[in-house]
Amino acid sequence: MTLDLQEVFDFAIALSKKAGAAIVEGSETRFKNATGFDEKKNTADLVTETDQNTEKLVCEAIKAKYPDHKFIGEESWAAGEQHALTNDPTWIIDPIDGTTNFVKGFPFVCISIGFVYHGEPTIGVIFAPFLGQLFAGRKGHGAFTTSPLHPERRTLPLVQPPPLPTFKQALIAFEWGSDRSLEVMEKKARSFQRLVGDAQSGVPGGEMALGVRSMGSAALNFAHVAMGALDAYWEIGCWAWDAAQAAYPPRVTPDVLTGRKYLVVRAIGDTPSESGREAQKRFVRTFYGAVEEWDP
Repeated sequence: MTLDLQEVFDFAIALSKKAGAAIVEGSETRFKNATGFDEKKNTADLVTETDQNTEKLVCEAIKAKYPDHKFIGEESWAAGEQHALTNDPTWIIDPIDGTTNFVKGFPFVCISIGFVYHGEPTIGVIFAPFLGQLFAGRKGHGAFTTSPLHPERRTLPLVQPPPLPTFKQALIAFEWGSDRSLEVMEKKARSFQRLVGDAQSGVPGGEMALGVRSMGSAALNFAHVAMGALDAYWEIGCWAWDAAQAAYPPRVTPDVLTGRKYLVVRAIGDTPSESGREAQKRFVRTFYGAVEEWDP
């Protein structure tokens, strides 16, 4: 039986908004009652009651609509229910991406929903309920965003991709992550120093990127690269549920999707001397020449 992917897409969008309402309600209840949180791994990796309740809501809705589909969720994974990615229709969910933001009342929080079909990321939906912003895309049909300011669907990227002549014009996102071990932190610090430092002012290997941003949400970082607001996003250590909703346009294998190392670069416009694809490759070469990697 052929799966109606448009129906799945519409269902995912509706489900994201239902989950978003639960996140907002949970936030209001939390700050009213000052309820606490549990730790997943350390104080930089928090889990809240709303996190778990939102995943339960989403999981139950998916099981009711598509009882034969598989499900991978951040909270169920943390609880020991680890499932391999196969060719079966699979939903990959992060109920609250940006848990620390949620706990602190910082509004960059979202529900992210990815759908993998025949081993390929096919549908991605991100909804940031405190911002009212939706990002959604389906393989072969492009992606769009809506917001309270622009309720109509706007195709991503929002403008014709501009060129990126030099690394110095790049706005790059990264996160500090939950692994705060000395080895990892030293590698991150050296990498960030070279990415943004000025070689002419004494920073060895400094590439002097225009700026860096850290939203506290992998999904929203991915979305803002797709939108064109960020030039690139680099992450080591996040999981499939952080990336699945953003991976549907490229040809991504399950190994890459679950590999926990990601660099995404926005679409770059052609120039008379360089294609956008060549510019992306140039950017990637410069980037990896400046950073140090580690195994998450």
